[in-house]
Amino acid sequence: MDYQITHSALGTHIDWALDGVTASQIDWFWSNMEKGFILWHPEQHEPLSWPVPPVHGNPLGAIHNAPQTWDDGRRQDLYIRFERLEDLPDPVRAAICHSHVIAVSGLGFNEASMQDPEPLGYRLHQWSPSDSGVVGKSTAIGARKPETEADGKVWAAHAAGEIGNWEVFLPTLHSLYKVVTDPRRNPFTDLSVEGTGRGARYRFIP
Repeated sequence: MDYQITHSALGTHIDWALDGVTASQIDWFWSNMEKGFILWHPEQHEPLSWPVPPVHGNPLGAIHNAPQTWDDGRRQDLYIRFERLEDLPDPVRAAICHSHVIAVSGLGFNEASMQDPEPLGYRLHQWSPSDSGVVGKSTAIGARKPETEADGKVWAAHAAGEIGNWEVFLPTLHSLYKVVTDPRRNPFTDLSVEGTGRGARYRFIP
């Protein structure tokens, strides 16, 4: 993986490029995270669960609990929700610049946080096909919980490891699960969008 980390007034950004990974495989991953969550970061992830599971064709509103320990030594249960683009704050939505997008919000650190209407912050992941695989951008954005540049560096170290591991395991895992044709056990949603910025709309999600 090639990547570069930068920080702006919006948040912390990772621009990345992967060889041998397709945009469709990354689309598939977001609805099937439990199948590869430990592979995504073997040193820091624990098994993932879905308090609100994704639905075949539309994962928006799904919530996963992603227990993990980052480089700062903090173990956290992270409750994370897939967001509709139209529900994102304008500055987050304005940052959409690739052809495939998933936006998530960090709700908190326990089940009760799933009822809190205001997220701690957002993560915007986006990617586009390239000649050798995909290029993409992942951004950490504070909300109710402000994110300093130092916070962003801790997140970026963790997220860069996750993204790089897609190159290692995702094509094989995706291929293995082609045998599972029941969408309840192997859901899929095309996360491609039309337009960019505030005008971006999912092409296939109603």
